[in-house]
Amino acid sequence: MADPDRHHFIVECRLDDALPEQPFTLPSWIPGSYLLREFARLIVAIEASGDAGPVQVEQTAKSTWVARSAGGPLTLTITVYAYDESVRGAYFDRRRAFFNGPCLFLEPAGRGDEPVELELERPSFDTSGSWRVATAMTEVAVDDSGFGRYRAASYDELLDHPFEIGDHAVVEFDAAGVPHRFVVAGRIDTDLDRVAADLAQLCTAQIDFFGRPAPFERYTFLGLAVGTGYGGLEHRASSSLIFRRDDLPKPGEPGLPRDYQRFLGLASHEYFHSWHIKRSKPAAFMPYRLDRRNHTRLLWVFEGITSYYQELFLLRSGLLGAEAFLRRIAELLTRVYRVPGRAHQNLEAASFNAWDHLYKPDPDSVNRGVSYYSKGALVALALDLTLRRDSAHSLDDVVLALWHRFGAKEIGLPEDGFEVLAREFGGDGLADFFAVAVRGTGDIDLAALLADFGIALTLRAAEGPKDSGGTPAATAETIRLGLGASFEPAGIGLKLVSVFESGPAQCAGLAPGDIIVALDRYRVAVDNIGQRLTRYDDGDEVEVAYFRGDDLIDTSLTLARAPLDTVYLAFDQNAGDQARLRRTAWLGESP
Repeated sequence: MADPDRHHFIVECRLDDALPEQPFTLPSWIPGSYLLREFARLIVAIEASGDAGPVQVEQTAKSTWVARSAGGPLTLTITVYAYDESVRGAYFDRRRAFFNGPCLFLEPAGRGDEPVELELERPSFDTSGSWRVATAMTEVAVDDSGFGRYRAASYDELLDHPFEIGDHAVVEFDAAGVPHRFVVAGRIDTDLDRVAADLAQLCTAQIDFFGRPAPFERYTFLGLAVGTGYGGLEHRASSSLIFRRDDLPKPGEPGLPRDYQRFLGLASHEYFHSWHIKRSKPAAFMPYRLDRRNHTRLLWVFEGITSYYQELFLLRSGLLGAEAFLRRIAELLTRVYRVPGRAHQNLEAASFNAWDHLYKPDPDSVNRGVSYYSKGALVALALDLTLRRDSAHSLDDVVLALWHRFGAKEIGLPEDGFEVLAREFGGDGLADFFAVAVRGTGDIDLAALLADFGIALTLRAAEGPKDSGGTPAATAETIRLGLGASFEPAGIGLKLVSVFESGPAQCAGLAPGDIIVALDRYRVAVDNIGQRLTRYDDGDEVEVAYFRGDDLIDTSLTLARAPLDTVYLAFDQNAGDQARLRRTAWLGESP
């Protein structure tokens, strides 16, 4: 860690027996985040030396260099700019350091299967010795703070152990006999012992689901608490999490607050990935080809099903009750129903095109595509309920078969493999389910399916920009009007973020980025638009004044009913005995 003010890491790759012309490559992407990030662009300098002195280094491709020497001992040195605070990057300043291997570690061509040792040096400015190292990589010879030598069995393993370094908080706990750590960088005010107890409960439930022993000898949650942020990335024996510091419970705070549920859901998601993507994975990822896109139509299987099980294990671990679980599921369904693009892109296409769609969103993405996370979770829910209703099985059986037959044996899942497994448990009648739910773009009749489990699904209009669903209408049901757009506050009005397909705003010629300042010559803003719209009826025409760039434009807009895209789930007190039995088998409780 060379220069915190310029955010520079210096990385030396030392070979005892380099080739006379030794190629080196740096990954273009990091597994779990399907976007070509081209980490080579962050290299500031590169040089090499051998026994006889400096060695010529030539760049031969965007992420490839060749060191031309006489062979034998060789050291290639790169300086890397590290100021990406996300879970996918590398970061370094005077407060903390963090890195993922793909950002820093070049692979000597032909040597990827060989063991590698990593020596991590303490930064010179840490004169007090307060900085510590947190990682799941195997220690070889480290000091009390964790600086020193580590070992990985291969280049692939080297890339799969992120490091958190600094003056962070740590709490340790045991889950199913496996030592775990929760490491938190950033300012926090919480009860870490309580968080550790809840994580232990959650992790134990997941280990017991897949079966002991766990596929790792120890596990580390690497957390970064920030003012605003959310995200995670899975690894073979650890995960990186970014979350709001207010998502952690206050000392002495009772219950399971909504913000804390958000944090636990993130931890649950990344932990489930320890089995379901890190080990059970598409054949297209075995091995990863880190210099190019690795296309698969199965990302919905691994991200969507994980998004469903992250909630299910909050319930199964005893952290959440059934009603709170249903609220979170309703919020998930709401996120799907608010995306017009679900009528244009199916789950297989969403998975295949993740590299250029989900990870490269634009204001119109909502009209063209769907998230394989949220829509995949909806389909996982529907498949689970269908199997439970129509067979003696559930989605549990399919996921566990995937683990035992593929993941545990390090065999990649063929592109048709998941459907084959599901039909093995649910019968060939599931062919129609997959045709509609996975390869089609129509909506599944979830209301009817949930009714067979004594759950009533209600759709209503959103009551404002902060309404995420999961609750009944706050006021008596009235006809709500909408602009057909999402928006955010602007200094003089409301700024359109996305304009929904065939909605009032699009039909009036408005576009993302436009700033509406007045309706019928009355000023509007995010905090009063809802009240202004109550003065009109469905089909009324209103005058709209808006800015596009620095041009003030007047037009007319015909108001329409707001879509019924907000979901509320509740126990049906009039459900029959069979529905109640199914509900109890699914949720574990039935009021």
